[in-house]
Amino acid sequence: MTRRAVSTAGAPAAIGPYSQGIVADGFLFAAGQAALDPADGSLVPGGIEPETERVLANLTAVLDAAGASWGDVVKTTIFLVDMSDFATVNSIYGRFVGDPPPARSTVGVAALPKGARVEIELVARVG
Repeated sequence: MTRRAVSTAGAPAAIGPYSQGIVADGFLFAAGQAALDPADGSLVPGGIEPETERVLANLTAVLDAAGASWGDVVKTTIFLVDMSDFATVNSIYGRFVGDPPPARSTVGVAALPKGARVEIELVARVG
């Protein structure tokens, strides 16, 4: 198996020992993205809507850097601090994913890094 790290300035730099994404055997495994501004690593203000938009923009940048798009995504996992945000996140998420939408899990969590309210990771086919 060969592995290739994916890195882009269009998404925030890793804040730990991980890659923004890894391509292995024709699949991209993208690390979870929170609503961090790629320019300075700060959490975007304004609540769940701008956070979700930023998360999906960050993931779009990682997909682009790997040579993939939302139409190549086969699985996502959404982590929410407050499950009452589910409908809002779902509405914004639906604008990004194609048809048919990828398989997905949504998990309620106690907390996320830097006080984020939402984080999303994905797996996509590359090439």
